[in-house]
Amino acid sequence: MNKHIDKSIDREAVNTAIEVLKAGGVILYPTDTIWGIGCDATNSEAVAKVLSIKHRDDSKSLIMLVSDIDMLARYVKEIPDIALDLIEVNDSPMSIIYPEAIVAKDSSPAGSALAPNVVSEDGSVGIRIPDNAFCKALISRFGRAIVSTSANISGSKAPTNYSEIQEEIIKSVDWVADPSLESSSTGKASQIIKVGLRGEIAIIRG
Repeated sequence: MNKHIDKSIDREAVNTAIEVLKAGGVILYPTDTIWGIGCDATNSEAVAKVLSIKHRDDSKSLIMLVSDIDMLARYVKEIPDIALDLIEVNDSPMSIIYPEAIVAKDSSPAGSALAPNVVSEDGSVGIRIPDNAFCKALISRFGRAIVSTSANISGSKAPTNYSEIQEEIIKSVDWVADPSLESSSTGKASQIIKVGLRGEIAIIRG
């Protein structure tokens, strides 16, 4: 895998990112919010690389991105009605923590469930459907959930743009998207809402 900065959002760029993801690699890319470090969310070894790059405790869960409701349904045991309502009416980036993730087991077909190390100890999982052309194209064509964790060393300030990303992060990943793609990002972390099966809501980050 050759690390490079891709200067376009064309088919070749997306294909290159997908090949890196398929190979278990790690990408640095602008999401609908801020720059993220990403990998195949169903690949526990790739997730471990992301945690290592961030110097992050593996007991902490990660946010994932999916392309649509259908993909979301593959990774959670139940989508509460309140979550569907929030997704429908919300007009800004919002990550939702679902109570029960579908976690891969030894017998699970490849890519059919989430890696255990992206899920919280209580079995919940945070997932967002991004309204961002690059992310949507990448995720839908890759066909699996992608990890989206802020592009910073754990404990340090999350970068709001490419120029703020630490050199250590850039050198540690396998592929870097073109910085100009951040023009479609908000530069602000998403809202995080936790939902329950009976319609409970808790705002984790406003």
